[in-house]
Amino acid sequence: MGKIPFQPPLRPGIELTLCLRREPDCSMTPIDHQRSAEIGLTFSVLVAASICHFLNDLMQSVFTATYPLFRQEFDLSYGEIGLLTLAYQLSASILQPLIGHYTDGRPKPYSLPFASAFSMAGLLTLSLAASFPVLLVGAMLLGTGSSIFHPEASRVARIASGRSHGLAQSIFQVGGNVGTAIGPLMVAFIVLPRGIGSLSIFAAAACAGMIILIGVSRWYAHHRETWHRANAAARRTPHPPRRVIATFAVLILLLLSKYFYLASFNSYYMFYLMQYFAVSERNAQLCLFVFLAAVAAGTLIGGPVGDRIGRKKVIWGSILGVLPFTLVLPYASLELTIVLSVIIGFVLASAFSAIVVFAQSLLPHRIGMVSGIFFGLSFGLGGIGAALLGVLADWTSLETVYRVCAFLPLMGLLAAFLPELDDHRAATRK
Repeated sequence: MGKIPFQPPLRPGIELTLCLRREPDCSMTPIDHQRSAEIGLTFSVLVAASICHFLNDLMQSVFTATYPLFRQEFDLSYGEIGLLTLAYQLSASILQPLIGHYTDGRPKPYSLPFASAFSMAGLLTLSLAASFPVLLVGAMLLGTGSSIFHPEASRVARIASGRSHGLAQSIFQVGGNVGTAIGPLMVAFIVLPRGIGSLSIFAAAACAGMIILIGVSRWYAHHRETWHRANAAARRTPHPPRRVIATFAVLILLLLSKYFYLASFNSYYMFYLMQYFAVSERNAQLCLFVFLAAVAAGTLIGGPVGDRIGRKKVIWGSILGVLPFTLVLPYASLELTIVLSVIIGFVLASAFSAIVVFAQSLLPHRIGMVSGIFFGLSFGLGGIGAALLGVLADWTSLETVYRVCAFLPLMGLLAAFLPELDDHRAATRK
């Protein structure tokens, strides 16, 4: 019997490649197969998705920042302002999880450009509105555009994330927050001087979004099967249903505290500054921009920090951590109010990316549905909060609204009931 020739040890990368070619002789785990087929972190796609998120949320923010003009033009009460927000956000929150659930089983990559088409229709309707019911129709069209965009675009971000899920979600989400922040500036310098009809100018943003989303859809269609194979091991979630339901309930309550508080700023912060500090309408728009810019910065931080230290810690610190500042804000001077708004916006915003990725980790085979649920809830809870807070403001005062909302971050204590997940460690080791 001849001698077996010496074979030098293979490097791990070469051994894995050969192993894939040998078929059943290789003893590879499902995780090995998953890693070998991963698409990898694709920044170009993440940036494109983030830009489209920017354009999508810019159009939405322009709508909400135009509330003072709507109120003046149509003689609206605070309750009607809240109802307008409710119509817009419920049209998104109800449809998003349904669309996400449908596309989990039947992916529709080329549905993304239609999201911008609905948003364009909403803006044009608002610009031509002659009555409050027409405003409601325009608001619902905008909400429908968001309901189509977010589940599929969030799935694209997940596919392009490699294993850095928090970082990818933050890159995707920060585009939306920057768009939200810039909206008041656009209103201050474009809409206020020209009137409500100038909202039609922003249809150009919808056109740009459609063009970019066609390219994103092509990439998505090309890579979806690869991603599907790479994540085949996750089809059977290791988390028992009771645990998933209980965790989702906690996450939803945490979202409620976050978005009810944010609703007090998005819908009524400008009115609060104008009423209690005699701030001009344009300066109030600028102050809202400062707050929303802080929200955008906080969103970018939350995802990668969650990848590094764990998402439960980020969620805990983000929501409960703003409590001292929210308690002080209703009694602060104008200057301190602006400073506190920056701190609150930055800290509170870091939770959302962590919450979404935390939920996706529980149901990795239902990315569209999970994204639709949580993006939809962010709209729906914000709309319900705006409506309720508007009624409270009509009955009492805006000052009372901020005194009541100051205690909402106490709900951050519920983060103690979240399970410990170790998915952030894999991203850290990568």
